Amino acid sequence: MATVYVIGLGSMGLGMALSLLRARHDVYGLDLNAGQVAKLTEAGGHALTREAPKADALVCVVLNAVQTEAALFGTDGWAGHVNEGGTILSCATVSPDVARAMEAEAQARGLHYLDAPISGGSVRAAEGALSVMASGTPAAFDGAAEVLDAMAQTVHRLGDHAGPGSAMKAVNQLLAGVHIAAMGEALGFATSQGLDLSRVLDVIKVSAGTSWMFENRAPHVIDADYTPRSTINIWPKDLGIVTDIAAGAGLPLPLTETALAQYRLAAQAGLGLEDDAAITKLVATRAGLKLPGDA
Repeated sequence: MATVYVIGLGSMGLGMALSLLRARHDVYGLDLNAGQVAKLTEAGGHALTREAPKADALVCVVLNAVQTEAALFGTDGWAGHVNEGGTILSCATVSPDVARAMEAEAQARGLHYLDAPISGGSVRAAEGALSVMASGTPAAFDGAAEVLDAMAQTVHRLGDHAGPGSAMKAVNQLLAGVHIAAMGEALGFATSQGLDLSRVLDVIKVSAGTSWMFENRAPHVIDADYTPRSTINIWPKDLGIVTDIAAGAGLPLPLTETALAQYRLAAQAGLGLEDDAAITKLVATRAGLKLPGDA
């Protein structure tokens, strides 16, 4: 049994923390939302305070690079509360350059660092069935092994230093973001043709045009349920990282850039905190179309 800190108990982080509890680890969680911390403590975990025992491993599941660097290495950063030789698993979507810089900082403090972006959504996080795109030293993988066993169904070992894990996550986010935007356009187009969206889903999911994102997000639109599992606001950040990396490589990404522009427009339209399936609302509004749930 390891003592594990989980920084960030959002839809993904809470599920990961609960998976660690099921594996009988001693889990301490921190989040700005006291309600999320309460869910962890009700399940047998602990609220993370400065009086907590030092951690063997720290899992950081916050929003972005700025929050990750602050949570780990800022003035009140938690890296200082990890046992020497312990391991940090950094799960936010960041650029490879940021991942490499954080690895160097961790190593300078006598800690191991695993560049460990995640994919799979909140349901798979709660099931301990995530996909982890990981890169780091062999010692970092060894130090993270018990934690990964509890949280992940698949661990992709992508390199012996930080950076490749984050690069692979950027590839995943490029595809996911474009697929969700395409889902929104497809459902808007189907609505304009008078098609029943439930039937559209039935047909497309057994046809060549399907994608995991279409099958996962289309039901949110059909049910008029935009409870945020993954918000619109995530995509300007993540696709912005993708396009910044591509610009540095001199690589044009016109499809990604178009999708990024749509997410930015959706955020400006007040949809930023809704589920990312709400990109369909942006498409529908432009044509005066009514989606399920619209009066």
